[in-house]
Amino acid sequence: MNHQYLYGSLQTSTKAADANAAWKAEPQLGGPRGRGTLRALSLHSALWVALVSIATLLPPLAANAQTPVSLQEQLNAQYKPAKMKSGFGGATVVEAGTVLAVQKGGVLSVPSTALTTCSAKFQDNRLHPSVGFCAAMFKNVSSYFQPGSKVYPLKIEVNPEKEKISFEVVACDSCNGGGSGSSMKGGVVFQFAKGYLETAAAGTVEDTIGQVFSISSDGQDGGQNDDQNGEQNQGEQQAQAGPQGGQPATQQQAQAEPQTIQLGQSIVQVLAALGKPEKIVNLGPKQIYVYKDLKVTFIDGKVSDVQ
Repeated sequence: MNHQYLYGSLQTSTKAADANAAWKAEPQLGGPRGRGTLRALSLHSALWVALVSIATLLPPLAANAQTPVSLQEQLNAQYKPAKMKSGFGGATVVEAGTVLAVQKGGVLSVPSTALTTCSAKFQDNRLHPSVGFCAAMFKNVSSYFQPGSKVYPLKIEVNPEKEKISFEVVACDSCNGGGSGSSMKGGVVFQFAKGYLETAAAGTVEDTIGQVFSISSDGQDGGQNDDQNGEQNQGEQQAQAGPQGGQPATQQQAQAEPQTIQLGQSIVQVLAALGKPEKIVNLGPKQIYVYKDLKVTFIDGKVSDVQ
């Protein structure tokens, strides 16, 4: 056997073991190499913590950016609900909502102070009237909303699990020519096919609701612009009686020079010049008077545009 070879191999193994032990001991001994290794490990740890922190924060931010608007929120934005206040004389509307026009008969109205409503049911494009035991309970104090009656949304509830939307309304007494006393309320349950509400677009659902309650062209102010309404009535009277109260306005206009409509004129001035319009589009502070060959737009009762 070659003893020299064995001695050389043993010596090489011993040196390798010693070198490995020295490398492990260097960070603890605080030598230059150990300090460099510690700094490298500290920097690596700091970077790792920073990356983990960023990764933890990013998912919530992305989730918030991609959160879709729910059908309930979209309907609440489209149909502004009215606010009511109860008193000794009954309940009154203290804040108007979106003005709706009833399109179909069969929606039973009960006193707004009642704890419940006798909801009609709309399914498969057909309205099933409010009847049965509930309607019998309110027989002496109820009536059906007539087509064309104006109402406000009062409460909207979307229930995807039962595939229905409960739509409660309250009468707009001032819109219907009444006072501000006790209002009547009613409701309709819109029933949809299984799975429909999970993917339905808000516009499609609004079209279905519009078959029973359509947004009225009378505007969003709920007939609360009493000053403007009074001004309109005064202007219409002047337009019909004529500036001097003698001859009809149409005859006097034929004899006079062509009337001029200018920006900033009031409703009274326009009615006195052009007479009563064929149509009036009431959008709250914005109103549009439609004549045969002319459209006059008012903002807060003053002419803002003429087409």
